Amino acid sequence: MNAGERMNKNVERGRATRAHLVEVATRLFAEHGYDGTSIETVQASAGVSRGSLYHHFPGKEALFWAVLEEVGARITQQGEDIARDAPDPVAMLRAGALAWIRMAGDPVVRQIMLIDAPAVLGWQRWRELDEQGPLGAIRDALGYAAGTGRIEHHHVDTFAHIVLAAANEVAMMIARADDPAAALTAGESAFAEFLDRLLGEAALPADESAALTGRDRRKRPRVAGSDLG
Repeated sequence: MNAGERMNKNVERGRATRAHLVEVATRLFAEHGYDGTSIETVQASAGVSRGSLYHHFPGKEALFWAVLEEVGARITQQGEDIARDAPDPVAMLRAGALAWIRMAGDPVVRQIMLIDAPAVLGWQRWRELDEQGPLGAIRDALGYAAGTGRIEHHHVDTFAHIVLAAANEVAMMIARADDPAAALTAGESAFAEFLDRLLGEAALPADESAALTGRDRRKRPRVAGSDLG
């Protein structure tokens, strides 16, 4: 084995060790929370040396950040998978936001993303993650809604922040509820109605739509400022 092959083997081994540490830490943080998980516990559970752990992560906060990135990537991928077949950006927004709210019932998302992350990172840094990620997609979807006459253009940016805040608040409510299943049912229903009032009701599947007449459809009022003047 030449020097180049040895280097590649070391790089692969290092990546595998890092991925293993993140996997173990994710499980421990989800089960015991950030405060209840020591760096020594992660080391012992992962079966690596102290030097190996600190080679990859200088401390517990850095390890938590790596875990948070992995969890965030999974959340993003799941949301994109669910919204992929949506017919337009507004439907994508609806599907993605509701998917995020449902994920609040996932024990890993609940503990790491919704309970520990704001406390460990600080509220401002946690909010910056939203501004770098979903806020732009929400703003784009609402820009499309404005272009199709559902809301006024000058409300797009403000409504984007409101939708993001509402989705996060519902997710937080579910994460901290004594009965997460009941909170999920209530939160999902309320958020869906909130979007219906803001952007119009979601399109029904063809078979359901055919079964209803215009007279039977429940008319919901729009929020102030959502109609074109």
